[in-house]
Amino acid sequence: MTNDLIAKAAIDRRMAEIITPVIEDLGFELVRVRLMSGKTTTLQIMADKPDGGIEVDDCAQISLAVGAVLDVEDPIIDEYTLEVSSPGIDRPLTRLKDFEAFEGYEVKLETADLIDGRRRFKGALAGIEGDEVLINVEEGTIGLRFEWLSDAKLVLTDDLISEMLRQRKALGAIDETQFDEIQTDASAEEEND
Repeated sequence: MTNDLIAKAAIDRRMAEIITPVIEDLGFELVRVRLMSGKTTTLQIMADKPDGGIEVDDCAQISLAVGAVLDVEDPIIDEYTLEVSSPGIDRPLTRLKDFEAFEGYEVKLETADLIDGRRRFKGALAGIEGDEVLINVEEGTIGLRFEWLSDAKLVLTDDLISEMLRQRKALGAIDETQFDEIQTDASAEEEND
């Protein structure tokens, strides 16, 4: 079942129907699909591994497989460019399980309609309860129904970057022997005191 955070427009949902089985057969998950029309048409596909850590080679593999299926299905009338990418560190959250996986991290949420006079919410994710996403805002913890959300994205913070690096290291994707020591601003400030 796709929701509108994965695929917003009708054409995006059609794309998701076509490409989801292809991506899943390769062992990946569809995070988001968008058909962007401007001077040129671009089909943007964001995918990930179930445990995270998708690599450039994986994106190339997905691109080849999806490209072949789209050539047969031919759902896009115009010439288009296919872009396959990882979700990145400040990733969009498009599935209910994403909100649970990133509990504790800072997030920006947007709702389609006004909820208590506002559409935008920023705070720390507090997990999920049923079909509600819980977020700690200044006023306290609030629950927003998943179906109310029109956009959701992690905020780039030092904690998030550290966690992503830790995960990639655990997956063996980063070899620390290839890096030099980096002096952070904090340690430089301590020396100046």
